Amino acid sequence: MSQALFHQRIAQVAEQIAGRPLDDTLAQWLNTELGADSDTYRQLKQLCLQGVAEGWLCQRERGGIRYGRVFAATDPALHGFSVDVVDMQDIAGPHHLHPLGEVDLIMPLEGDARFDGHPAGWCVYPPGSAHPPTVSGGRALVLYLLPQGQIDFTPAAAHA
Repeated sequence: MSQALFHQRIAQVAEQIAGRPLDDTLAQWLNTELGADSDTYRQLKQLCLQGVAEGWLCQRERGGIRYGRVFAATDPALHGFSVDVVDMQDIAGPHHLHPLGEVDLIMPLEGDARFDGHPAGWCVYPPGSAHPPTVSGGRALVLYLLPQGQIDFTPAAAHA
């Protein structure tokens, strides 16, 4: 039941951002309309916590990071976005590129966790951006929406 509700809530977010440029303007809008003080944020965080507890979120583990793709970009209700959630604590993940951009929802769980320096709320990476996703200051769940599910992991030598 919680996975169906999670899908419904994510589909509502995807509908609101579909077709918009992935840029700072979108990040500002998300943080104003669906930010850490909003019902949408609180519901998504609670559903993510339930999903982890029930085992349908973050079901894989590698290098100290729990992760998992929840929904594929082929789901029509998600307007071309895939949905992944990671559980990270004071760690940097593998460097990757965002060919079409990335939209992240940061949900701190312990300490003053930040994702790439961002507190609770949303951050948006534009098309062509890249980073080693990093949680510092504690533990956080990070939900990310990838247009067309596109992500390109880079070889370790590329950022060493």
